[in-house]
Amino acid sequence: PVTLYQVQNKYRDEARPRAGILRGREFVMKDSYSFDLDQDGLQASYDAHRAAYVKVFERLGMDYRIVSAVSGAMGGSASEEFLAVAPTGEDTFVSCTGCDYAANTEAVEVAAPPASDAQAGPMTVVDTPDTPTIDTLVEVLRGLGHELTAAQTLKNVVVNLKHPDGRIEPLVVGVPGDREVDLKRLEANVSPAEVLPFEGGDFAKHPQLVRGYIGPADAGSGGLEGVRYVVDPLVVPGSAWATGANEQGKHAVDVVSGRDFTPSGVLPAAEVRDGDLCPRCGSAFRIDRGIEIGHIFQLGKKYADAFSLDVLGPDSKPVRVTMGSYGIGVSRAVAAVAEQSYDEKGLVWPRSMAPADVHVVGVGKGDHAPTAARLASELEARGLEVLLDDRPKVSPGVAFKDAELLGIPTTLVVGRSLENGEVEIRDRRSGETRTVALDDAVDAVVQEVRGTGATA
Repeated sequence: PVTLYQVQNKYRDEARPRAGILRGREFVMKDSYSFDLDQDGLQASYDAHRAAYVKVFERLGMDYRIVSAVSGAMGGSASEEFLAVAPTGEDTFVSCTGCDYAANTEAVEVAAPPASDAQAGPMTVVDTPDTPTIDTLVEVLRGLGHELTAAQTLKNVVVNLKHPDGRIEPLVVGVPGDREVDLKRLEANVSPAEVLPFEGGDFAKHPQLVRGYIGPADAGSGGLEGVRYVVDPLVVPGSAWATGANEQGKHAVDVVSGRDFTPSGVLPAAEVRDGDLCPRCGSAFRIDRGIEIGHIFQLGKKYADAFSLDVLGPDSKPVRVTMGSYGIGVSRAVAAVAEQSYDEKGLVWPRSMAPADVHVVGVGKGDHAPTAARLASELEARGLEVLLDDRPKVSPGVAFKDAELLGIPTTLVVGRSLENGEVEIRDRRSGETRTVALDDAVDAVVQEVRGTGATA
């Protein structure tokens, strides 16, 4: 087996770079690729990278989750993301409150309800003019004596699928009316096809799709000929719905899945919510936001096939290699830690990645500045990285505020207490301050820094 890696600057054509270095046009990336003879070898390489990434992010002190993901354009099979939990994150993921299942919303599986036996009456088509939204439809149906909620309506959304060969196919997706179609989740489940909007000109080409009144095939006028119709797994066999009748100004009620219509397939596409149920243990989901800091893929043979990448196996016969791909966003990991490690005063870096081990601040007149410089030199001689604030005309208030803003875990203050032969050691994380004798200051700082394993 062979593993190749690189750490380098990369570039992307971001239309609107945002969130500082979280989403910039230039970024630093660590990526690596594994090459193995078979699936067992790939699994070993994948597991080794996964374990290494766990060590990296734990050493950085990050609150993160490993979630199931989709491979997307990279292709391959197994795919997991490392997400730093943060309310400012671009990614949404779910985690189970009862087991360790977690996935981003594109790859998540939701436990479908059991097949239903709605005991509904025969399907009936009713006049529902001027019902452009689910809420207006529910109101009109209640006026007609049908006591329904939005969750009992079937919303049918039409999109275009662009297949790799360039073919465009209309697709109608049915989801419960109280939910939206999650286009990212839909696209992940129709990959490698691309999801495109279905616009006015498309309706003109498919007059059987009546805008605002689309229903399943066989419901109402039954006019979905030539268009594929699928439903989200929440639309279970035997469930009864109110839905479009494929006729202008009309909806159908008591439309039962499996009796009045049969979808051509089941496709996870509905938005996922807090409280949806885990497919593994049945407990409720919790939804959080996160920042992607790492991603690992089992690529398989996709690229090896493209390049006819063969090696000699143990029997000296050619073997097509199988590949894995693994990446860490180095610069965005810095931003993710900052998002997780700050307070009202500024940054609070973990020791493992702080820009220095100790921040030495000398404030006041007389021997303060020379003493601070001497202590900084002695700390450096003991192997610590030191930031020395030796600005001559900066007030103590400004110096202390800057130290808080920079967030180095330990600050050594040479100030007013020097008159008593003492200096202060401040812990940026806890906010605690303690006074030590000047002669003991270097040993005390070294013990504090090394006691946490920062220089291991």
